[in-house]
Amino acid sequence: MTRVVVLTGAGISADSGLDTFRGQGGLWEGVPVQEVATPEAWARDPGRVWRFYQARRRRLQDVQPNAAHHALVRLAAALARSGGELTLVSQNVDDLHQRAGSEVLDMHGQLLRLRCESCGVTAWDSEHLGDDEFVTCSACAFPRLRPDVVWFGETPYHLSAIDAALSRANRFITIGTSGSVYPAAGYLDWARAAGIETWVQGLERPENLHPRDRFLPGRAAEVLPAQVEEWIQAWGL
Repeated sequence: MTRVVVLTGAGISADSGLDTFRGQGGLWEGVPVQEVATPEAWARDPGRVWRFYQARRRRLQDVQPNAAHHALVRLAAALARSGGELTLVSQNVDDLHQRAGSEVLDMHGQLLRLRCESCGVTAWDSEHLGDDEFVTCSACAFPRLRPDVVWFGETPYHLSAIDAALSRANRFITIGTSGSVYPAAGYLDWARAAGIETWVQGLERPENLHPRDRFLPGRAAEVLPAQVEEWIQAWGL
């Protein structure tokens, strides 16, 4: 049985026109992005943090899934037909994979999902996108929901599920990742150590590339469609 884990990063979203998190020098309103992406920043100046994420949430309205997102949907369908499985793990906080039709372990959360720090309820929200408009919790009336994204210093989501998927995988693919953000960057080392076949796709060679990895250079939207068809044939799906 073919069991595949795919890890995606900013490169696949960039092909849809989304800026990377640390783009344009890693600054926003003249401050490092890290200063608007921590629990401490939210406690200190929630208005500034909210403006940062509202701008990113609005940007999602202008972009669409690209050919790489759709290619992964085709790969998942082919695996399912043959009795295999694909586990898609994403470091991205956009909803492009979901819009294309994929099920995703979103380890860094979702821009369009808000979370209550009082009662813990989460809700998808694509209507309240104004800079000066905090969203009130519908469950407990707490006046200020936060973006349900993983900030610096917080624990990523779905780690147990990701570990379980890797433990039963026999193929591992990374797409558009820098290989520098942990714990995600460590999954490639884990896969190699377990004897899993590894492919690494990217515009440039990531920091954690190894000679054992099969490197697939180029833009994800240009490389993935043909590569997926090649995998489908080679794996007998």
